[in-house]
Amino acid sequence: MNDYDALRDYLMRQKQAEFVLTYEQIEEIIGAALPRAANRASWWDSLRSPDIQMPQREACLAAGFKAMRMPDGASVRFTKLKSDRRRPVS
Repeated sequence: MNDYDALRDYLMRQKQAEFVLTYEQIEEIIGAALPRAANRASWWDSLRSPDIQMPQREACLAAGFKAMRMPDGASVRFTKLKSDRRRPVS
């Protein structure tokens, strides 16, 4: 089980096509503090560097969502992908 399996499971239960979670809400979902890197927009960019393993990105994509850090630097927008973009859960 990776640290972001709980985030993946949470996202999979969502019916909204787009919504925002604060870092605090994400930390509650995963049951741990986010790393400092979470403050960088690139850390949440679901479509950046697909060849590099990023567990938070894999969790979002496995649930059928892309993630993007909001300009406020304290929250993340999750947007549902077309169903053909969903990655299998490993």
